[in-house]
Amino acid sequence: MKRILIIGGGFAGLWSALGAARKLDEQNKSAEVEVVLVNPTANHSIRVRNYEENLEDTLVSLADVLDPAGIRWIKGEVTDIDPAQKCVSVRADGNSTSVSYDKLVLASGSQLAYPPVPGLAEYAFDVDTYAGAKRLEQHLDKVVTSGDAGSLTAVVIGAGLTGIEIASELPSRLRNIAVRRGRPLNGNTQVRVVLADRTPEIAAAMGGAQPVIEQALTELGVELVPGMQLQAVDSKGLTVADGTRIEASTVIWCGGMRANPLTRCIPVEHDALGRVPVNSYMQVEGIHDVFAAGDVARALFEGEHASVMSCQHGRPMGRFAGHNVVCDLLGLPMLPLDIDWYTTILDLGPWGRSTPRAGIVSWPRRGSGRKK
Repeated sequence: MKRILIIGGGFAGLWSALGAARKLDEQNKSAEVEVVLVNPTANHSIRVRNYEENLEDTLVSLADVLDPAGIRWIKGEVTDIDPAQKCVSVRADGNSTSVSYDKLVLASGSQLAYPPVPGLAEYAFDVDTYAGAKRLEQHLDKVVTSGDAGSLTAVVIGAGLTGIEIASELPSRLRNIAVRRGRPLNGNTQVRVVLADRTPEIAAAMGGAQPVIEQALTELGVELVPGMQLQAVDSKGLTVADGTRIEASTVIWCGGMRANPLTRCIPVEHDALGRVPVNSYMQVEGIHDVFAAGDVARALFEGEHASVMSCQHGRPMGRFAGHNVVCDLLGLPMLPLDIDWYTTILDLGPWGRSTPRAGIVSWPRRGSGRKK
C-alpha cells in the first residue's frame, strides 16, 4: 500500500489530510493508498482563539474528525525528516520509530520566536499554544488572588493580531477574576493593561484599520506604548532600554513567529521566517515528493504577494496540498493554488462586540472597521 504522510494537525495539516482522503475516495483508491497524520497531541487546537478566557471550546478531537474519513493518525512528535530515504522519525511514548512515506506533506506550523532578551523566555507568558494559554490562565488566577503589588498589571509586548486580541480581552478578564475572588477594585487597586511594540505606531501593520484598533484599545483602557525597546524581563516586570521600569506581575510575549524547525530538514533555501518555498501546486521547490502548506510554506500570489502565516491562508493551502499530493501520486493533473481573497477579522474584545470590528481586507493590506 502507498502512503501519504502528513506532519501536523493544525489548520493546514487537518485540511491536507481531509483533502487527500476526499480525492482518494473520488478515485476509488482509498484501499490502495493510506493517509497518515502525525501530531504531538490528540487534538486539533484552534490556535487563533488561545487569547480567549474559556479555552475548552478551542480543542477539537482528531479522532472525531479523522476517523470517519478513514485517516490513520499517530500521536507523536516528528523529530527528523530524511527526504532522501523518504522517511521520518517519530517519538511517541518515549520511543522513536521510523515511518516511511511515498509522498509527504509538511504542515507542522510555526512557533513563537524569542529574541535574546534577558529573562524574556524565562518569565514571559504566551498564548501561542493551548498549553501556554492554560499556563497564563492559572497564573492570572493566582496573582490576582494574591493581592501583591503589580498583580493587576499586565504588559503585552507585540502589537500584531495576537497581541491586540489578548490586550483587548485582559481589562475585563482581570476585573472578572478580581470580582470572583472577592477582591474589591477601588482607587488604590485598579486594573492596568499595557500594549507595547517597537514600531513607532501601535498596530502599524494593520493598514487603514489602525485608527479603529487604536480607538478600541483606548476606550477599553489599554495603555499604548509604541517605540519601546525591551531591555530585560524579570518576575516583577520589565525594564525598557531607556531605563524606564514597569512593575507588572504578568508579561505576555506576542513578538512574532517562525516556521517550525522541521523545515531545516528540507535541503532548500529558506526565507527570513524559516519557510520553504513551494510552487503553485504546493510542492517544495526542487523536491518532487515533498509538499508543504500553512506556516511552513512560502507561496506566491499574483507573482508578488507572499502567503501570510494565518489560518486564512493555511486552510486553503492545506486543501490544495492534500488534493495535489494524491494527484501527483496517481499521475493525475494537479490544481494550482487559487486564493482570490485575503481577509483577516480582528477580535477587539468587549468593544468589538457592540461596535464594528477591525478588518484587514485584500492586497495591499487595506483596513477598515466592518461588521462581522
